[in-house]
Amino acid sequence: MTNQFQSNMPIYLQLVNNFKHRIVSGELKAGSKLESVRELAISFEVNPNTMQRALAELERDGLVYADRTVGRFITDNKELIIKMREAVAQEIIGQFIQQMRSLGFSEREAMELFHKALEKEDSGNEQSK
Repeated sequence: MTNQFQSNMPIYLQLVNNFKHRIVSGELKAGSKLESVRELAISFEVNPNTMQRALAELERDGLVYADRTVGRFITDNKELIIKMREAVAQEIIGQFIQQMRSLGFSEREAMELFHKALEKEDSGNEQSK
């Protein structure tokens, strides 16, 4: 799994965000077992200590838990996953708003562009079916 990390944010935080996205999107299923720290570090091409730090952060957030004898698992707390999904969405929306404002768009103009993009996306999806 080749990853391109950005230099403006610590790698462990980028790993945390990657796992959060994969958990809330359902790519990583609730209750599923994660690979070992070493295996994950190899697949993400990072130092095992960096991966350990990211997993520790996910444990603090409650998205991952460790069973000392078996390994680490994705939480099966569906309410927590739903709340985290909404928090991730709010963060994305906040970034969108901030970027649109920095470009000088009013709220109304930004919403119009957003709706046009949605319509274009929807019509593209309809044509590909």
